[in-house]
Amino acid sequence: MGGENMIELHNIKKSYDNETTVIEDINLEIKKGEFVTLLGPSGCGKTTILRMIAGFEIPTEGEILLGGKDISELPPNKRPINTVFQKYALFPHLNVYDNVAFGLKLKKLPKKQQAQKVSKALEMVDLEGFEKRSIDTLSGGQQQRIAIARAIVNEPKVLLLDEPLSALDYKMRKEMQMELKNMHKKLGITFIFVTHDQEEALTMSDKVVVMANGAIQQVGTPEEIYNEPSNVFVADFIGESNIFKGVMSGKFKARFCKAEFTCVDDYAKGTVIDAVIRPEDFVLTKPEEGMITGEILSSDFKGTFYEVSVLCGKNQIAVHSLRTGEAGTRVGLSIEPDNIHIIPYDLSINHYEGSVCREQEGSTLAVSFAGISWNIEPSALFEGAVMSEGVVYDAQGLPIDMSDVSFEASFAPEHADLSDDADEGVVQGNIVSFIYIDDHYSYTVRGLDEEDYIVDDEDLWNQNDFVSIIIPQDKVKYKLL
Repeated sequence: MGGENMIELHNIKKSYDNETTVIEDINLEIKKGEFVTLLGPSGCGKTTILRMIAGFEIPTEGEILLGGKDISELPPNKRPINTVFQKYALFPHLNVYDNVAFGLKLKKLPKKQQAQKVSKALEMVDLEGFEKRSIDTLSGGQQQRIAIARAIVNEPKVLLLDEPLSALDYKMRKEMQMELKNMHKKLGITFIFVTHDQEEALTMSDKVVVMANGAIQQVGTPEEIYNEPSNVFVADFIGESNIFKGVMSGKFKARFCKAEFTCVDDYAKGTVIDAVIRPEDFVLTKPEEGMITGEILSSDFKGTFYEVSVLCGKNQIAVHSLRTGEAGTRVGLSIEPDNIHIIPYDLSINHYEGSVCREQEGSTLAVSFAGISWNIEPSALFEGAVMSEGVVYDAQGLPIDMSDVSFEASFAPEHADLSDDADEGVVQGNIVSFIYIDDHYSYTVRGLDEEDYIVDDEDLWNQNDFVSIIIPQDKVKYKLL
């Protein structure tokens, strides 16, 4: 969708108590008249962004532009923006008319003008004739419409909706999704909608902003988000996905699940990749006709398809099929090349800047990075270097100035382990998210120092579990900066 920008977020950061950062370096453009959904799990920062746009929160850093003008510190009542909250916040002692007219009365509009605007707003939400009804006689869906009418009666340029459908039952929720889409078309104003419901976001939006851990993961149309996820978090969070670790084995060729597949994404041979395949894109075949073979573990009827779980080697693969199969049956699996989405593996995972803390007597150096402090051999930083009487000498025997040495330390997720014993690991923190990849779980642990660590583990842990991370010293690589 083209057109001018209505809302722009530039380098937005939000911290509390100068310690806890909930939003980090957010940049986003929202066009005039767009229906944009902020989508992500609880605690990802989407509501914080909405509250900053509304004016209920002030960014710690960065600026928020409305029509090109900075409104970052403008109070809410000075912004042409209205919000529909999750709990509606209707006044139970006022009837429908007075609830909708509340903002107009504060502006001291003439009564005739108030009546015209309230009538138009109620007509927009299909509740004309409800003016005299009391709030407690309305259903949840009707109360939600009144909350929307109260928001749009002021003719805002932007309407913010903070999970407004979450309190509704499934059927009413579906109906209100369609109502909101139609309302958006009628009003022609910018809608910014917050939800953790993936289906809701894909159904309603012109643009979806996927968030996790206080950062934007991907921005795109619903089709782009679903069919071309930019990373494994998006692939896993939006719908169901099978994610396999693999490598590019040739031009338009990828190897994973101990087999080679033709794909439509081309990366250099040897590139480590994640291959993403949706369950509905696998086809069950006879064993001899499949690209890979496996054994059915279970088959559950889901109404329009069977959810079949197939074990291929160590990989447990989810398949959505129109036909079922008995547990223990050998089957084949086939896949079309354009249904394999290749994502190059993120090589920046678990890379941290560090420094030499001090030189010490003996043969090792004390170093620190990402909340970790331990001793390493000088040769880990300088090839062939040794330490004698507190001085580091290079391979030629010349002393090295250690006063301003910095380095990058890194380790692979598969080389670390999780433990529930706080003293066993070198870093402690809480699990903030996890994804099932190949034959293991990939966990994101946020340390007490606010650093994130990615750890592969075969055991199932829960989100928010407090864990320690075991990192073998010999698995950490160092590179001078």
